[in-house]
Amino acid sequence: MIMYAGGMGISDPVSAATPHHTGRTRMGRVRPVTSPRNRVTLIATVYLRRWWCGLAVLPAGCAGPQSALDPAGPAAASIDRLGEWMYAGAAVVVVLVTVLALLPVLRRRERRPHRELFLWGGGVALPLLTLTVLVPYIFTVGHGTRAPLAPGQLSVEITGHQFWWEVSYRRAPGPGPAESANELRLPIGEPVELLLRSTDVIHSLWIPSLAGKTDLIPGRVNRMVIQADRPGVYRGQCAEFCGRQHGFMALDVIAMPRAQFDAWLARLAQPAPEPATALLRAGRAVFDSVGCAACHAVRGVSAGQFGPDLTLLGSRRSIGAGVLGGGMGNIGGWIASAQHIKPGNAMPSFDRLPGNDLRALAAWLASLK
Repeated sequence: MIMYAGGMGISDPVSAATPHHTGRTRMGRVRPVTSPRNRVTLIATVYLRRWWCGLAVLPAGCAGPQSALDPAGPAAASIDRLGEWMYAGAAVVVVLVTVLALLPVLRRRERRPHRELFLWGGGVALPLLTLTVLVPYIFTVGHGTRAPLAPGQLSVEITGHQFWWEVSYRRAPGPGPAESANELRLPIGEPVELLLRSTDVIHSLWIPSLAGKTDLIPGRVNRMVIQADRPGVYRGQCAEFCGRQHGFMALDVIAMPRAQFDAWLARLAQPAPEPATALLRAGRAVFDSVGCAACHAVRGVSAGQFGPDLTLLGSRRSIGAGVLGGGMGNIGGWIASAQHIKPGNAMPSFDRLPGNDLRALAAWLASLK
């Protein structure tokens, strides 16, 4: 620490680290003396080091299950290419505008500026040329994400609720569609049609690694086509503020080979198996006695329509639209404290349910796989 007159300390890393000649204050204390040029150089060096450290960690943010910079399908790849073209176009505009702004400063004062050149070149020709190139390409990309599918392709209806996703597979085997919630499974390498609607407010579905954003509007059905080219788990999210728990309205998207997808879809379309143990039988009885069946559907057990479908709940990676991970413990915690974990959602907390009943109910729901 270098002390100034009056005993005040300075923690300026540039001044403290400068090994130049010194001067004296009125109190006789020593302080560093640097030329303005050297000080500017040192400050620039400090900030450049910070920028380089920031740039070194940037690639880590380009990958992951919810990254538009790591496309895993043709729609996301076309949007990524569009972004690159738009970034390049914006960079060209910035450079040209900067050059035009510096010309009057850098050239000799004897020459009068060509005002018409600045007006028509920078204000008309440059924006017109940029928009003429980019706008048709933008419309081409948008049309490609909604291209019609061949007959017989998988079609999934997704309905947005506050604050969860209802998922209905319309090409499922058996009578009627197969229902799920907060999870979308896709066969890899095949385009899938999504029909999007909402029952309450405007939502927006965004799966960055697979497609762009599409709104879900009450009274209207919007359409988008997505395709996953490699297996994996991707994260979708509501991208339109829809209420208090908007941030906890996630959608797990799981891409798998066609054979695995067909096997999973066949299980989803089948009634829930009979409980195999006394604990599971007690859990199913609690499901009926406390009123869960009035809101939730379990294929072959109940037909509730107000809450998420719980068929195959035990195989889901998360519950509560991404607020908790899956598993028996988290299912029990959600049942007992739904309003504490996710305030404002439509499910009340069953905090007075006896411990044995809560354990049995959570075990039965976790067994639905």
